[in-house]
Amino acid sequence: MNKYNSESPKKGQLVNKKIVLDATVQSLVKLKPKTQIQNPVMFVVYLGAIFTMVLFFLSLGGIADGASWYIFAISLILWFTTLFGNFAEAIAEGRGRAQAESLKKARRDVIAKKLKTADLESEYTEVKSTELKPGDIVLVKAGEQIPMDGEVIIGVASVDESAITGESAPVIRESGGDRSAVTGGTFVTSDWLIIRVTAEAGKSFLDKMIAMVEGASRKKTPNEIALQILLVTLTIIFLVVSATLLPFSQFSVDQAGQGDPISLTNIVALLVCLAPTTIGALLSSIGIAGMARLNKANVLATSGRAIEAAGDVDILLLDKTGTITLGNRQASEFIPVGATSERDLAEAAQLASIADETAEGRSIVILAKNKFGLRGKEIAKLKATFIEFSAKTRMSGVDIGDEHIRKGSADAIEAYVKAQGGAFPEDCKKAVEKVAGAGGTPLVVARNASVLGVIYLKDIVKEGVKEKFSDLRKIGIKTIMITGDNPITAAAIAAEAGVDDFVAEATPETKLSLIKKLQAEGHLVAMTGDGTNDAPALAQADVAVAMNSGTQAAKEAGNMVDLDSSPTKLIEVVRIGKQLLMTRGALTTFSIANDIAKYFAIIPVLFASIYPGLQALNFMRLTSPTTAILSSILYNALIIVALIPLSLKGVKYKEQPAGKMLKNNLLIYGVGGVIAPFIFIKLFDLLFTLCGIK
Repeated sequence: MNKYNSESPKKGQLVNKKIVLDATVQSLVKLKPKTQIQNPVMFVVYLGAIFTMVLFFLSLGGIADGASWYIFAISLILWFTTLFGNFAEAIAEGRGRAQAESLKKARRDVIAKKLKTADLESEYTEVKSTELKPGDIVLVKAGEQIPMDGEVIIGVASVDESAITGESAPVIRESGGDRSAVTGGTFVTSDWLIIRVTAEAGKSFLDKMIAMVEGASRKKTPNEIALQILLVTLTIIFLVVSATLLPFSQFSVDQAGQGDPISLTNIVALLVCLAPTTIGALLSSIGIAGMARLNKANVLATSGRAIEAAGDVDILLLDKTGTITLGNRQASEFIPVGATSERDLAEAAQLASIADETAEGRSIVILAKNKFGLRGKEIAKLKATFIEFSAKTRMSGVDIGDEHIRKGSADAIEAYVKAQGGAFPEDCKKAVEKVAGAGGTPLVVARNASVLGVIYLKDIVKEGVKEKFSDLRKIGIKTIMITGDNPITAAAIAAEAGVDDFVAEATPETKLSLIKKLQAEGHLVAMTGDGTNDAPALAQADVAVAMNSGTQAAKEAGNMVDLDSSPTKLIEVVRIGKQLLMTRGALTTFSIANDIAKYFAIIPVLFASIYPGLQALNFMRLTSPTTAILSSILYNALIIVALIPLSLKGVKYKEQPAGKMLKNNLLIYGVGGVIAPFIFIKLFDLLFTLCGIK
C-alpha cells in the first residue's frame, strides 16, 4: 500500500492533471466575496475587477469616458489576476486533499475482535472499529487491519505502516519499550498482536493527519498574519496615493494647459500594479505547501506556529530513553565467573529468559542465539517450569528437574545463593561493579547454589544519531540529553550519542524548569520525547516533537508527532521551517522589488502628456500610457502563475549563516524583482505595438 494513490502527485511532480482541474474549478468557487475578503490584498484586485467591469458597461452607453475595448481588457486581466491568486491557493489545498483522500482509504470501518481479557485464548466478540473505546482490548492477526490507535500489550509482529508513513518495509511492533504504539489503518503482516485501544473513533492520529493535510483546515500563523498586516498597510498607502492621482492630474492639466487627466480605469490598474499582489496571491499557498512538506517527512504538525518556530530553534532537548536510545536496555555481553564457560552462562541465561516477555529478556535470548547458535526449539523439548519475574523477588528463572536457574539483580541473586548454602564470589562482585561503572545494568545468573556469571545490559543508541547531532551542531543547534539515570550512565550515553551536554537524574519538574529558564534567556527551545513524564516539558517547549511510538500523553502534549519515531527528525523539521520562512521572505522581497520597478516604469508615461519633461524618465521607451498599463497589468497577472511552482516547492535550502542567506536573498530575488518587470513590460509593450495598439 502506498502513501499516496494514483491520483496524487508522483515523486518529483508538484501536481497532476486532476489537481490542476480541481484547482481551476475551485478558483471560480473562491470568487465569493466572503472568501475573497479573507485576503485583503487580493480583495482590492477583486473590487477593481468589478469596478472596471461596471465602467465597461457604462462606456457602452456612452456614460463613462474611455475606449470600451481598453476598459474591458483591463477588467478581463484583473479578473484573471484574481483567479490566478485563487488558483495558487486552490492548487496547494488540492495537493493536501489528494493526500487526505489517499489517507481516507486507509481509514476503513473494519470488524475488530474485541477480547474479554488480555489473552490469546480469550473469547471475543466482533464489533465495528467505530464502536471501540479507549481501554478496549482487541486481537489483530496477520493480514488484518489494526482497527484503532493503540498500544501493544502482548505479542510481537511485523506491521505494514506504508499507508501512514509511506515506507514500504514493514516495522516490528511489540509489547513494552518504544515500539509498542500502533496506528489505526495499518496492517499486521505476520504473527499477531493484542492491543489496548488508546483513541476514540474519529480522534485517531490518522483522523488528525487527514484534517491537517487538507489545506482548508490550516490556520494562519502569527508570522503570516504579521506579514499580511504589512501587505495590507502597503496596499492602503498605494490606495491613498492612487486616489489622489485623479484630482492631481486634473489640477495639473488645468495648470499646464495641456495633456489629459488620468482615467478611472488607469487609476484602478495602477493601484493593482503597485499593490503587493504577487506575495498577496501566493501567501496562503506558501503556508499550505510548508505543511504538506512536513507531512511528506512523516511528521504530523498540529500547529503552523510550530513549523515557523522550528526555523529559529537554537536548543534541542532530548529525552534519552526511547528517543536517543532504543527504549529498553539490551544484552550485549556474557561475563562468566569462576570455572563457568561463556557458552554455559549463555545457555543458562537463555533458559532463564525463555519465558521473559520483556524486551530485556528477549534480547538475552537473541544474544545467546547469535553468539552460540542456541535455539528455542531445542530447549522447548525440555520439561521445564518457568518462573516469571516479580517485583518482590526481583528474579525470574526456570526449573528443569533438580536444576534451578535464576536470573536477577546482584543483591537478589546473592541472597538466593546464600539461602541455598552457596557463596557469592568476589570476581562476580567486581564484574557487577564494572558493568555498573560503565553505565550498564548487571544481571547475575545462578544455577542452584552456584553463581555462573553476569549479563551486561546496556542502552543501545539509535543508529546514525551521532552523525545527525553533528549536522544539528553545524546549523547552530545545541543538543542537550535529559535523563533520569545517574550521572555515570548519563555521561556514557551522552558520549556515545555525541550530544553537546546532558542533565542527569532529571524529574519532569527538572525538564520543565530547564525549558522555562532557557526561554527566559531568549532561546527558542525544541524538545523530543516519548514518555508520559515528558508531557509537561513538551507542552512548554516552542517546538515539541513527540515520538509516534510513545505514550498518548506525550503525543497530546506535543505540537508535532514524528510518525517514524526518529530523534533526529528535528533536523528535517528545522530545514522545512527555515525553508518556509526563506520562501516567504524571498517572494516578499521579489514582490516589493516588482512594485518599485512597475512604479518607475508606469508613472513617467502616464504624466508625460502633461509634463513633457518626464519623457526623459521613460528610458524603456514605452509606446503610450495604454500599452504601458496593459503591459504592466498583464505582467502583474502572469508573474503570479509563474511563481506558483516556487511557492509550492519552496526555495532551495542551504545550511548557511542568516547574514549570508539574507544577502543572497536580496541579490537574487531583490535585484531579480527589479529587473524582471522592465524586461517583460517592454516585451509586452512591443507586442501590443505590433498589434496596432497605441
